[in-house]
Amino acid sequence: MQLSCFIIDDEPLALGLIESYVAKTPFLKLTGKFHSAIEATQAVQQLSPDLIFLDIQMAELNGMEFAKLVPEQSRIIFTTAFQQYALESYKVNALDYLLKPFGYADFLQAANKALQWFEINNKANFEKQSEGKNGSIFVKSDYKLLQINTKDIAYIEGLKDYVKIYLDDNPKAIISHTTMKTVEEMLSKQNFMRVHRSYIVNTDKIKEIEHNRIVFGKVRIPISDSYKDAFQEFLNKKMIN
Repeated sequence: MQLSCFIIDDEPLALGLIESYVAKTPFLKLTGKFHSAIEATQAVQQLSPDLIFLDIQMAELNGMEFAKLVPEQSRIIFTTAFQQYALESYKVNALDYLLKPFGYADFLQAANKALQWFEINNKANFEKQSEGKNGSIFVKSDYKLLQINTKDIAYIEGLKDYVKIYLDDNPKAIISHTTMKTVEEMLSKQNFMRVHRSYIVNTDKIKEIEHNRIVFGKVRIPISDSYKDAFQEFLNKKMIN
């Protein structure tokens, strides 16, 4: 999973340091950096970053005031030299509070805490939104939440830390940063089957099987040895001899 993030700090040295920390953290993607909260107000509404590294003591609009303006789905890690705001910070969607000066180890610990929060939250959202064959799921793609009817899914392909969801008669996949395991757990086992470490198929959409491969138009999905017995059992229940 990858988290989009903003950095907001009116100290150029602090801004540059946090940017360097983000750059060497694989699951963080910097989508905005700002020298003041005022400068970030419009962008935060338009882009809705997952995570905001936010200074508190800034001119015109301080971090605590800005925190009340961020979208509901965004979370905050405060980065400040002032300890007295720690208690107040947890009232405004803050996940952690880094006291300057802090090193990369402390930064990474806070970032990992955020990653864990989003993974748990995304899994809960999948569970809430998934209602089996006739239900739907919400998938985060390109900084948007897309509602997908599970009955429209033909197959799902896994590629490292993201998945590609292919819908009926739509060659362009919906790409989301999540894991195959998370998606598999949220889909109805009556209608979806893992046939390969990289593929989940909607069994209702299977129209042709050729040479141990499931045919979806021009795409041939292999059935790996690990899943062959389970798939054959599925076929035996459906096959007319």
